[in-house]
Amino acid sequence: MKIAIVFGTRPEAIKMAPIVKECERRHLDHVVIVTAQHREMLDQKLEVFGIEPHYDLDIMQENQDLFYVTSSVINEIKPVLLKEKPDVILVQGDTTTTLAASLAAFYLKIPVGHVEAGLRTWNKANPYPEEINRQITSRLTDIHFAPTQGAKDNLLKEGFAPESVYVTGNTVIDALLMIVDPHYTFNESPLSTVDFVNRRVLLLTSHRRENFGEPMVQIFSACRYLVENNPDVELIYPVHPNPNVQKTAKEILAGVPRVHLIEPMEYRPFVQLMNRSYLILTDSGGVQEEAPTLGKPVLVLRKTTERPEAIEAGTATLVGTDKQMIIKHAQHLLSDKLAYHEMATKANPYGDGKAAQRIVDILLEKVR
Repeated sequence: MKIAIVFGTRPEAIKMAPIVKECERRHLDHVVIVTAQHREMLDQKLEVFGIEPHYDLDIMQENQDLFYVTSSVINEIKPVLLKEKPDVILVQGDTTTTLAASLAAFYLKIPVGHVEAGLRTWNKANPYPEEINRQITSRLTDIHFAPTQGAKDNLLKEGFAPESVYVTGNTVIDALLMIVDPHYTFNESPLSTVDFVNRRVLLLTSHRRENFGEPMVQIFSACRYLVENNPDVELIYPVHPNPNVQKTAKEILAGVPRVHLIEPMEYRPFVQLMNRSYLILTDSGGVQEEAPTLGKPVLVLRKTTERPEAIEAGTATLVGTDKQMIIKHAQHLLSDKLAYHEMATKANPYGDGKAAQRIVDILLEKVR
């Protein structure tokens, strides 16, 4: 059996790395194909996990749009798949790389395995374009690797055959446990002066398209309020490189005491920063999954989430993008130690760090 593992962005690289490593450990025939939908952030993750792609499609261009990414992935991956003739192609999540690679595989009649399948908001505009990417990918998929029972239930409700859907846990937990280091220090970095002992650190990540404009103004304004009204609080925000994010962040947060606007971080130090933070505010999907393993409460800065298990488990709260609602929920956790402790000690619903092993086991059984 030959497995083609395809990814193109930072979160995909993180979540596919454990599968690549599991294939290497078992000496399985596999080929790693990266599209470089995101170039710099992808390269950082490849280096962290020691992954050398067999093929790099290198499609990223300045100001690329969804039309360009979709068509480029389809056109560039076709000759690679024709040459390698994999027995199955693995894609991950909800990116445009995932959608386009799955469509190319379908055109070539190559079975598709979808890692992190079954997440849904059923709102095609939120997250955009990820919700539709994920739904269409499901229709092209032959083996669905659902991270949770809830994700499996979504797929069964949509009519997928039960024998094609497996609950594996999420590979992001595998990756997290490979990287986290309680003895890590931030020497020679912008965070070397942060007092993690005597200050409570709020970690912010915000970059989603649907939050551009007024929602992002509300998010950043709430964060500024929290810092200015809690003298023991510091805010760290690795600012996404998108110009829409950069401009708004600088207008509202630049120059505010105890606010650190820093460059996007490599995965290894970012995991350590999550581990040293007190509270995490995010519109990222992956962070919602990772933070509970580290015992960090999460406030989700979105109107909807395709990860309801975290909300149901009590490890995350969906607060939206309204300034007053963000302040209300964050201030509650900053002021009420019992509420904070209850949220921080909930079990992570996304897995035990053995998802990659399960996925490879299933492939060996199903694909021959």
